[in-house]
Amino acid sequence: MSFFKEFREFAMRGNVVDLAVGVIIGAAFGKIVSSLVADIIMPPLGLLIGGIDFKQFAWTLKEAVGDTPAVVINYGAFLQNVFDFVIVALAIFMMIKLINNLHKKKEEAPAAPPEPTKEEVLLGEIRDLLKERNSKP
Repeated sequence: MSFFKEFREFAMRGNVVDLAVGVIIGAAFGKIVSSLVADIIMPPLGLLIGGIDFKQFAWTLKEAVGDTPAVVINYGAFLQNVFDFVIVALAIFMMIKLINNLHKKKEEAPAAPPEPTKEEVLLGEIRDLLKERNSKP
C-alpha cells in the first residue's frame, strides 16, 4: 500500500474529520470569547475599579537603562488570560451540558413498539383458542 493511499484512508476516517472540524470551530469560538472578555466585559470592569485596564498592571523588576529595555512582569496580561480561560471553560461547560440534556431527552422517549401485523394477531387468537380448548375437561 502506498504512503499516499494510507494517508488518504487515515485522513478520511470519520473521527479524524470530526476532530479537525471540532478544532477549527473551537479555535474560532476561543477568539469570539476572547473578544467578548477583552472588548465587552473588561472595559466596564476596569471602569468599576477606577478606569484601569488590566493589561497595564505590571511589576517593574529593573528600570530601563539607555537602550536596554526594562524588565517587567506583566501580571495584568496574565489576569486577562485567566479571565479568558474561565469564561471559555464556562461557555464550553454550558454547551456540553445543553448537548447532554438534549441526548437525555432523546433517550427518555423510546420509540413505540410497532403494531403487530394481522398475521401475528391471528396467530395470537389461534393460540388463545387452543389454550382454552386444551384447558377445558
